[in-house]
Amino acid sequence: MSDMVERTLTALPGLFLQNQLGGPGASRAPFFSRLGGLIRGVTALSSKHEEEKLIQQELSSLKATVSAPTTTLKTMKECMVRLIYCEMLGYDASFGYIHAIKLAQQGNLLEKRVGYLAVSLFLHESHELLLLLVNTVVKDLQSTNLVEVCMALTVVSQIFPREMIPAVLPLIEDKLQHSKEIIRRKAVLALYKFYLIAPNQVQHIHTKFRKALCDRDVGVMAASLHIYLRMIKENASGYKDLTESFVTILKQVVGGKLPVEFSYHSVPAPWLQIQLLRILGLLGKDDERTSELMYDVLDESLRRAELNHNVTYAILFECVHTIYSIYPKSELLEKAAKCIGKFVLSPKINLKYLGLKALTYVIQQDPSLALQHQITIIECLDHPDPIIKREVN
Repeated sequence: MSDMVERTLTALPGLFLQNQLGGPGASRAPFFSRLGGLIRGVTALSSKHEEEKLIQQELSSLKATVSAPTTTLKTMKECMVRLIYCEMLGYDASFGYIHAIKLAQQGNLLEKRVGYLAVSLFLHESHELLLLLVNTVVKDLQSTNLVEVCMALTVVSQIFPREMIPAVLPLIEDKLQHSKEIIRRKAVLALYKFYLIAPNQVQHIHTKFRKALCDRDVGVMAASLHIYLRMIKENASGYKDLTESFVTILKQVVGGKLPVEFSYHSVPAPWLQIQLLRILGLLGKDDERTSELMYDVLDESLRRAELNHNVTYAILFECVHTIYSIYPKSELLEKAAKCIGKFVLSPKINLKYLGLKALTYVIQQDPSLALQHQITIIECLDHPDPIIKREVN
């Protein structure tokens, strides 16, 4: 058995009970231990044909078990985990879909979690069986149990049918005011999903999204940026008044004011920085007054980001793109051009490509700033990497 599979099994102590397979009591082993045996059995096989034979036997056994009227919800939960594994391998476990919905409807907390997980993996938002889960989701959204509310919000943000959005929209709007940050965060993500699949149904809640942007929890604020980036791409003029808010957030991120768990390789919230830079680039395009609000934070972003890790390269590239997208400021343009020079002269192919890509922004804004890299560009015409050659042609 591979080391990866061994580590996977070790990392799932909640799924595998104390009993081990292979002894005299193997036939009475819990279903979760049987899942471990199934995984080990599949990884030990030497051909696809043997795998198909083993999985088909497993599916036949599971079909008989879940269809039996005496099967308990606990046993159903255990079977569902094995069905998920079979489905993940690419085999048809559709006979278990309805049982996954029933488990989410009728089980205790642990059983409901497995049922919801199975439903989110088995079904898509247009699947006809999903309508059977709507009432359960509505009930769980009104629950006083945080786990049930979280489960309902998660499945809503993943596969909820478009035609059923009105049934849950008021409940999810209320969750934006919830005392627990995880509920507010999941509510924002659910509304973002609604915006993607049915934007006209959530147009009226933009005021509440503005409050989410200023939420005291960083996770809620970060979740709201997804939908703002989408909306600003479609209509930047409608969100110009939020520029100062985005600038303030970026200053806090760049200044290391966020909790340490948002850092990556000592870089403060890099993906959050990239999103904010893209938003500012859209808001400041061809707008001098709006662009003036972000000059200082862009200068600070360039100064603080050091060329020491891949994620900082991404931040620098996005910062350069933003500087050349907004209304120009000569000092910033020159600093960005120097930064591009570090990319272009780098021996690393990926960084050189980023530098050449960034030079296209420079040429559009001020061709004279690109002259200092003229020799490097000419040398790239004969570069052995075809992608580099294509970028300079």
